[in-house]
Amino acid sequence: MPTWYRPVGDEVTVFERAQAQRLPVLLKGPTGCGKSRFVEFMAERLKLPLITVACNDETSAADLVGRWLVRGGDTVWQDGPATRAVKQGAILYLDEIAEAREDVVVLLHPLTDHRRQLYLDRNDEVLRAPSEFMVVASFNPGYRRGLKELKPSTRQRFVTLGFGYPKEDVEVEVLQGETGVDVKQARRLVAWATKVRGQDSLALAETVSTRLLVMAARLIATGLHPRVACAATLVQPLTDDPATAAALQDLVDLSF
Repeated sequence: MPTWYRPVGDEVTVFERAQAQRLPVLLKGPTGCGKSRFVEFMAERLKLPLITVACNDETSAADLVGRWLVRGGDTVWQDGPATRAVKQGAILYLDEIAEAREDVVVLLHPLTDHRRQLYLDRNDEVLRAPSEFMVVASFNPGYRRGLKELKPSTRQRFVTLGFGYPKEDVEVEVLQGETGVDVKQARRLVAWATKVRGQDSLALAETVSTRLLVMAARLIATGLHPRVACAATLVQPLTDDPATAAALQDLVDLSF
């Protein structure tokens, strides 16, 4: 469960109604904007187990379903996270689903339509999902390090919620709630992030996320000088280009 969370907008209501109607949900938005934290919050709110899979280009259908293993001379079946989620009636959360292999998406199709079934080909079994089971996936449509996108045939199986970075007053509240940093420093961090997000000339692969601001606030809350904390958590993670890093640090120095 998140230590602190501030739900905003209609996302909570839509998620709850989707779960009640046995509909899968897709969360789309930039990195570090709170998608995973939102899923944790909703799992706690709905009192459902949460099983998370961090997808990457090596994630296969077998990883999700399970496989036969040799243990002590015997061959035993080991359930994968998707199988465990169906059996437990849990929320199966696929983080960055667009990064997974194509066979994973194919595996999900019968779980995300009217069938709500999981086919265990290697175990010659078909599992029917209970009413409380739910598939939730997330992806970053602006991810610039690759060209992977979800196919329309997959996206149209999901109720979709769009996420962005919070409004300034909400983001200040998030930083205080997550880290205990004083409001003055929280406002300075958010103001700095707002400036950077508005400057396309910096050509950053990814802009300042709320996640990075939380890390900066945590270090500042320990008494570390804000300029040092921001250099380590905001400037260096965002770029390896010396000129861009210098420009970001100049903004830090002006803010703190």
